[in-house]
Order: sequence, then C-alpha cells, then structure tokens
Amino acid sequence: MKDIADWDLVARARDGDVQAFEELIARYESPLVHFCMRMTGSREDAEDLAQETFVRVHRYLNRLKPEAKFSTAIFGIARNLTLNHLRDRKRRGRGMTTSLSTETGADIPVTDPAAQSDYAARQAEMQGLIEQGLTMLSNEHREVIVLRDVEGMDYESIAGVLGCRKGTVKSRLARGRVQLRKHILDLGGEFG
Repeated sequence: MKDIADWDLVARARDGDVQAFEELIARYESPLVHFCMRMTGSREDAEDLAQETFVRVHRYLNRLKPEAKFSTAIFGIARNLTLNHLRDRKRRGRGMTTSLSTETGADIPVTDPAAQSDYAARQAEMQGLIEQGLTMLSNEHREVIVLRDVEGMDYESIAGVLGCRKGTVKSRLARGRVQLRKHILDLGGEFG
C-alpha cells in the first residue's frame, strides 16, 4: 500500500478498508505529533491531538474531498484542534511546561558538557534556544515556522492548512523568523 496515493487510501478507507486507514496513520502520525508538539510544547498533548486528528478524519471520511493535497486537509484538522487546545489551556490557566524528554519520549541523559565536543554542545544549546524561542512566538508565527522550516511544507500547502493566501504565509514566516531570531539573541544565543 506504500505506493498508493493518499486520496486513493481515503477512498478505500471510506469503503471499509481498515488497512488503507492504517496506512494513512503510518504516513502521517509522526509528522502530526511533531507539529503538535512544536505548537504545544508537550509530547503527551501532541500525541492526544494527533490521535484526535485521526479520529476526526475517520469520522468525516465521507466529507473529505480531494480538492487539495491530503496533507493540507489533515494538517488543517490538526491545526484547528491544536489552536483550540491552546486556547482552552490558556483559559484554564495552564502554563507551558518544559519536558526533560526527547520527541520520542525517551529521557534525555544528563551528561557532563565537557565530555561533549564543542560543536555538539553548541548545537544542543542552540536547539534548546530555538525550542524556547518558538514558545515565545504567537501561535500564527509559530505554526507557519513549524510547517515550513520543520515539516518542510511548501507555501501553497501551508496556505491551504491555514486558510490564507500564499503572500500571508510568506509575510508571517518572515516576521516570525525575525522575532525568533530576536528571542534567541535575547536568551543569549549567538549567530555566527
């Protein structure tokens, strides 16, 4: 099933083919969890949101139409669920928490920085500053940076996910990158 197009899998799933839907999950679970995690800062919340995305896709299989890429449709659903989650979390007063685990859920080993090479230590420090800087951005800037720079989506697909024009995506991306750079510098990061 690996060589079957996404929308063909949707059609098969609509007809009751469980393996077709499982293939869609296999293709999109990791990118969705990654996107949601970058948006929420929580692996647990990201996994829940990705799962709810697949529940919604399955529930509305009959309504899905191949008007755009399937990735645009599924990331759009994930985005809406994530923004609702962030809004609700803000209302409940839950703040962002920093996890001491990797994206795979494994604990990060605490090591002596002197044991690491300078380059690896600087890379790890910069990655931490980028993650911290991302949490300081507005949702609209964070989501466009994650979709473009992390998930590698093209401008047109991002515009489809966000429901805006390609020019708006480019504008938000440019502003978001400037703000991210400023946050990283404010946090003590350096650009070489």
